[in-house]
Amino acid sequence: MERKKTIMDGNMAAAHVAHAVNEVIAIYPITPSSVMGEISDEKSAKGQVNIWGSVPYVVELQSEGGAAGTVHGSLTAGALTTTFTASQGLLLMIPNMYKIAGELTPTVFHVSARALAVQGLSIFGDHSDVMACRACGWAMLASNNPQEVMDMALIAQAAALKSRIPFLHFFDGFRTSHELSVVEELTFDDMHYMVNDELVREHRKRSLTPDKPTIKGTSQNPDVYFQGRETVNKYMDNVGAVMQSEMDKFAALTGRQYHLVDYYGAEDAKSVIVAMGSACDVIEETIDYLNANGEKLGVVKIHLFQPFPVKAFVDALPKTVENIAVLDAGEIIFKGTVAELIDMAEGSVYQAEISKKELELLKKRCIVTSMLTLGNNVMVRFLSDSKPFASAKPCEAGVEDAYMYLMSSRGGEAECLDSSL
Repeated sequence: MERKKTIMDGNMAAAHVAHAVNEVIAIYPITPSSVMGEISDEKSAKGQVNIWGSVPYVVELQSEGGAAGTVHGSLTAGALTTTFTASQGLLLMIPNMYKIAGELTPTVFHVSARALAVQGLSIFGDHSDVMACRACGWAMLASNNPQEVMDMALIAQAAALKSRIPFLHFFDGFRTSHELSVVEELTFDDMHYMVNDELVREHRKRSLTPDKPTIKGTSQNPDVYFQGRETVNKYMDNVGAVMQSEMDKFAALTGRQYHLVDYYGAEDAKSVIVAMGSACDVIEETIDYLNANGEKLGVVKIHLFQPFPVKAFVDALPKTVENIAVLDAGEIIFKGTVAELIDMAEGSVYQAEISKKELELLKKRCIVTSMLTLGNNVMVRFLSDSKPFASAKPCEAGVEDAYMYLMSSRGGEAECLDSSL
């Protein structure tokens, strides 16, 4: 199918899909997400319809807290509903986000990720706002450029309806949100193909209505409350499989194949960067140049950040990788990466208890993947960089033996990578 190609930024791409696959849009402006609300409001004011032929109802509230409350109420009434926000605006939505997730209510919030106001206010791109929502029970999906924003907005909508887990779809504020790029515009037919009307009807059937009375929001004692929390786990555990299924379905439709974690670069790369967001496109171009000049490099691009796709992440890494650099301002992705590698290493974790003084010596000569301070000592974990998943033997004699073992397994010196936790 021939699709229209047009120039748009990330905000425009998100609004294009969000207006078409929702019935209610509750908004409150905050930089740099305001454009998504403005476009949706303009579309409805002009009478533009969604894929079901109705004009979405767009309402501006008194704050982001009010917008989130409206979304929660509208979803509970059975309407497909969304909102757009960033930074402190997202934080004001957290109380309702817990309720939406706890009640297994599908929706997608589109966030142009922005720095939180702390010692000062910054309106520019950062992941500190979305990372503050990790405990809310939402799936978190990252887009790296305007084309991905449009595509992932639709994929997230389909996956949310199928999994019943709400999605936080985010992209870098003022980088992706305002980056003008040539985008292949998804049609209403594309959206109809991805959004299952039967799942929409199931969402309607779960709504609060006097015709079929149900009860929600009860007061529960700890025994019942805990069991209720446990019942949600199976839905969250299924998100990865549902998301990949929808990505595959989208690929069959458009030819653009996405994965929970995508790898780009040399098949036999020795050094790999792990990244999430707008940096990925720049890294790809850099890798192309350096690999053409004899390097062996690659990048692992995380799309589904939560629930973190452990197997997909490990499978994406080339078996030849020796060095991993994680681009992450808050060390959240980095710590997760280290934890997953250790968990999946199949016996390759090497431990020794050494003094802090000895640790400094060791850090100059080998890779330290994690450490835990215990009084005057530290428990250190190592991962052999020449045979990342080879078995390692415990060492009890201290730093020199630890160093000698690592050297023997690697067969030489290496640059220091201080990956301490």
